[in-house]
Amino acid sequence: MTVHRLQLAHITKRYPSVVANSDVSLTVAPGETHAVLGENGAGKSTLMKIIYGSVKPDEGSVMFNGNPVNVRNPQEARALGISMVFQHFSLFDTLTVAENVWLGLDKSLSLAEVARRVQAKAGEYGLDIDPSRPVHTLSVGEMQRVEIIRALLTDPKLLILDEPTSVLTPQAVQKLFVVLKKLASEGCSILYISHKLHEIRELCTACTVLRGGKVTGVCNPQNESNESLSRLMIGAEPPPLTHRPIHAGDVALKVKGLTLAREDQFGVDLDGISLDVRAGEVVGIAGVSGNGQKELLYALSGEDTRAQAGMIEVFGKAAAHFRPRRRRALGLHFVPEERLGRGAVPTLGLAHNLLLTRSNAVGKGGWIRTRALNQHAADIIKRFNVKAGGPSAAARSLSGGNLQKFIVGREIDANPKIFIVSQPTWGVDVGAAALIRGEILALRDAGCAVLVVSEELDELFEISDRLYVIAKGRLSPSIDRAAATVPQIGEWMSGLWDKSRHAATAPSEVAHA
Repeated sequence: MTVHRLQLAHITKRYPSVVANSDVSLTVAPGETHAVLGENGAGKSTLMKIIYGSVKPDEGSVMFNGNPVNVRNPQEARALGISMVFQHFSLFDTLTVAENVWLGLDKSLSLAEVARRVQAKAGEYGLDIDPSRPVHTLSVGEMQRVEIIRALLTDPKLLILDEPTSVLTPQAVQKLFVVLKKLASEGCSILYISHKLHEIRELCTACTVLRGGKVTGVCNPQNESNESLSRLMIGAEPPPLTHRPIHAGDVALKVKGLTLAREDQFGVDLDGISLDVRAGEVVGIAGVSGNGQKELLYALSGEDTRAQAGMIEVFGKAAAHFRPRRRRALGLHFVPEERLGRGAVPTLGLAHNLLLTRSNAVGKGGWIRTRALNQHAADIIKRFNVKAGGPSAAARSLSGGNLQKFIVGREIDANPKIFIVSQPTWGVDVGAAALIRGEILALRDAGCAVLVVSEELDELFEISDRLYVIAKGRLSPSIDRAAATVPQIGEWMSGLWDKSRHAATAPSEVAHA
């Protein structure tokens, strides 16, 4: 008789406004890579947290290696051999990479030994990271690497991965898959949550589908297509995107020779970056995480105002010294890659999070128009199909994908003239990703200038009219999407574009040089 690595029986977890898991049963064999598939808010992350001991179920039982267990906290889970990489990172910003990893390991190890192991594991798996860097200096993609390395260092028997590739480049994803397949071959069981259906079909040999907190199907994803998996997950295939011919207008956002020294020792210097975004076009920026995206977005959003005045222009106005509020008054709206902390205040309700970018909800004397604010939040929740306990639900109570939908929806709802968005579909399901991408294209068709920074090449190829690549703080020439290829963009991610600059320069750039 085969002993299951993990066996969940009739797991139920209720919250005041929602039943996250309802009578969920699931089994995972030793060495099996098992996908848990479902749309945002289906209960996947809650189920994983129950296994990891950070959430206690109301009903049901858990067995690990054939023995009943009551995992009361993550420390007990790690002692059993269960490790987890969270979708929302659980890192201390003020500590270094090595110190963060040290917190979850045997304290008999010295910090120097932990740093050495981090460096060795990073090199072994192609997840380059400096153990001495403070976490607050890392990009989201680099934080993802830290979480993965931390989990791998515990030599887990069961590894839980919640959206592990959401901010990794295709090259990094393939390296990670080599690691995961090797771990599975050595007997490690893997629970894998992802909205990227092609990843699930490539990596996983079993799949449990959740919808509304209940199990609605079990299958072998290698025998399924993306379309059939979509139907299992959301009951339908995502609607196709309508990509109309481009009718670009005047330049809305112009960056001219933007050069900025890094603000901390682990940042990236911006070196002569020039780009333009016209009304009625989507411009994409590709690149490996940590190559200057963070610094560029800070300069474009108004959080970093050190650049010379003329280096950034908004509708012809020198705007480099303008703070975010003044840029919003000109019609520039921005979605950062960090949802909690920058995109939303975790403890505030969704309605009050609208105040971050809306001043019209404050009346005379500074009084908040609460009724209007709640109605406005409710409209966004409905339009973008956000699963939440209403306008007063705290931002941190939403699943990652639902919070992303709300933040993107909040900024799109403001009818921006310039829309800058980083990682627009990070961690959202295929239906929600199609909705967000469709809304971005609708903005573009309405005459908005859109700049998308993403590490998902498929996404950039799907919605962009032109592409740039950022590498080591420098920006490539632009290239029309129709002329670009994935291998070429992958090569440019290493900064190798100078030899083909003349051939790759977009016609629109030549015409307006």
